[in-house]
Amino acid sequence: MARIKESEITTRIREHAFLSMGWRKRQGTNLYLDLKIHEAGDKLGPEFQRIEVTRPSILVFADDDPLANFGHDCRYLLYDPKTAEQHSEIQARFPPWLKKPPETLRAFHEPVRLQPNPNVYRIRPILRCPVIYPDGTRYAILYSGMSNMRHLNDLEFCYRMLIDRYGFNSKHIYVLNYDGSLNTQDGAASKWPGDTTAYRIKVTGEGNRSGFQAAVSDLKSKLKPRDLLFIHTNNHGDNFGAGSFLCEYPNWGSYMASDFCAELGSLPHYRSLIVMMEQCNSGGFNAPILSASTADHSSIASAAIATKSSYATPDLNWDSFARDWIAAEIGHDPYGAALAFNPDSNGNGTIEAGEAFGYALSVQNPSDSPNFNESSVAGGNITLGQQYIFAWWWCWILWPILQKYYVEGPVPYPGPGPEFYEHIAEITPELQKLLLPSIDRAADDLRKSVGPQAEAIVKAAFKASKSRR
Repeated sequence: MARIKESEITTRIREHAFLSMGWRKRQGTNLYLDLKIHEAGDKLGPEFQRIEVTRPSILVFADDDPLANFGHDCRYLLYDPKTAEQHSEIQARFPPWLKKPPETLRAFHEPVRLQPNPNVYRIRPILRCPVIYPDGTRYAILYSGMSNMRHLNDLEFCYRMLIDRYGFNSKHIYVLNYDGSLNTQDGAASKWPGDTTAYRIKVTGEGNRSGFQAAVSDLKSKLKPRDLLFIHTNNHGDNFGAGSFLCEYPNWGSYMASDFCAELGSLPHYRSLIVMMEQCNSGGFNAPILSASTADHSSIASAAIATKSSYATPDLNWDSFARDWIAAEIGHDPYGAALAFNPDSNGNGTIEAGEAFGYALSVQNPSDSPNFNESSVAGGNITLGQQYIFAWWWCWILWPILQKYYVEGPVPYPGPGPEFYEHIAEITPELQKLLLPSIDRAADDLRKSVGPQAEAIVKAAFKASKSRR
């Protein structure tokens, strides 16, 4: 492909691409000129789009929904490199490149301007009780195929939530990102924008079907009846008529919901499955996942229904739905600031799958279309930490003790920072040994001492009700 220089031809192409849009369209479409000549036979975008150049052409990529994750509506405008006349406009759902944008691509109209680091005031979140670790082992699969930096940022936030808030063993977390490293289409990761520290996530495989199959294969020999599995998927996706799919590295491949669920359905019986999906058209996975799940109880939250896109935040640091769902689970936003409200709607000290979705739905990006399904009421009640019948006693004892050590993290990050969580993770097993047997004994004594009195009250009430009939 020959590289071209800026000239009268490229100027005329830019002008035509801009003027071909109405005023309203110009306010929301970003335009990019590719400074090379695409020859006849060149393929544009993912293979499944089946888009091929039929004659030598200069490409203008029109992104009609810049904050949406792909797939979403976009256009390839093709021009004659000698006359600057447009000869084709091709409707598409994915960008015209594979892996990373080419070095020859130049933005020339960007009405959707992005502010990387807006000046936002944040306050410290409330202190939550340490989570009592679940009965059984917990596993997680975090997947992102054709990752942009925001998708990796979501995975990092999710990873920190699992490690810091819920005490997951890092060896039990499978992270499948892009080419098996911290790389993205936007380049390699440096510092996480939340607290500007280094990424802590440990990538274990590539973001594609083979990577997911390898994780599932490993889990087949590990999952037990009392175990929990959490799955988070990110990056891009679409629905091409054959059903919703996830994109795969390295060429935007389509990992169909049917194939994804076939892998999921091959797992042995286990207790709980929580799934949270961010990609476009992710709602098309909901029903198939519930049908395929081998868990006793399952729930799935998706950023968008099967026919719509999901969206990034305006600063492109995060995806809106994933950020808010994870924030509900960990208790603060990625910058360590307080939530809009406490997601624990029933006040039992834990965040259930339904409550995390409820929070993300309440504060949603209006462009998203979040949806939630559960195998039963119990599926919506699943938590990443164990529900314990007397958890409020646990909190009543520990909360005032921990409050004095709950200090702010590095400026401008108002949350407690990872060191606070590391200490909590270290001492929680010892606190369990100390407190839980005492709580159990006190509960037994309470039942024995007040049980007969409670029974008498109930019996008298029903007896009085019967006599009034």
